[in-house]
Parts: sequence; C-alpha cells; structure tokens
Amino acid sequence: MSRRMALFDSPFLLGFDQFERALESAARGASEGYPPYNIEQLGETSLKITVAVAGFEMEDLSVQLEQNQLVIRGRKHGEEEDNRLFLHRGIATRQFQRSFVLSEDIEVVGATLDNGLLNINLQRILPETIVQTIRIRPAKEDKKIETFDVGKGKQGSE
Repeated sequence: MSRRMALFDSPFLLGFDQFERALESAARGASEGYPPYNIEQLGETSLKITVAVAGFEMEDLSVQLEQNQLVIRGRKHGEEEDNRLFLHRGIATRQFQRSFVLSEDIEVVGATLDNGLLNINLQRILPETIVQTIRIRPAKEDKKIETFDVGKGKQGSE
C-alpha cells in the first residue's frame, strides 16, 4: 500500500502544516465554478475581488475573515420563489460559499454590492524597512565569557 507523499513531508520542512492545509483548501476551492469571480490588481498594493452574485440582496450575503481565509457566503432568506413557476431558470441563486486564502500581509479594506457584483477591496501592508548597522569590533574587545558545565558546576572564565 503506497501513501501519497505530501508537499511538505520533507524532514527539513518543519512546522509547515498550516501552509499545506491552505494549499489543499485553495485546490478544493478552485474546482468550484459558482459563483464566478474576478481578481484584479488595482495598484502596486491594492487588489479587488469581484464576485457575481446576481439575485442576492445585501442581507443574503456575508463576508468574513476566518484566520487567514476570506470566506464569502450567500444564502437566500425567505424567498417568494416557492410560488413561482419557471419555464427556464438560468440565474442561479443557490446557496454558496467561496473561500480565498490570504497571506498575513493582506488586509480587507471593505466590501460593496453594486448591480449584482460584490466587490471586496484588499490592501497589501508593506512592512517598514528597518536597517540596523552592526558595529564591528576587534576580537580583542570581546568580554571574557563565563562557561558553565551542568555536571560539574561553574568552571570559571575562558
């Protein structure tokens, strides 16, 4: 019986379980086709996700940030469609959930609903560049370092 080797199974990659789960989640979400969406880069640090949610009202939609995932849910509430007879139904208003894995430096700025399109604005937070100069000293200036042997107690200076 052979086991599928995961991407991060290498013994040199420790603590990458979270990344592996995020990649698996993204792969599952990519196979879903409803609702359709666009991702636009608006500037060097700005992104916009546009999700086609025709037929949904604001109260039918939710946008939540759950750990590092942006989760968009849609569910029609109390619709009078039960009494309607459709000869053709091409506009889907079924319940949905679409997730996007965000890196830690992406912040959700806001969301708007405009003519059946849900727009979610994202901003990349650029870390402040800190330059630290380390003073180089001659080896003679090193302070004497005390050593400690657990088995024998304090040994003295080296």
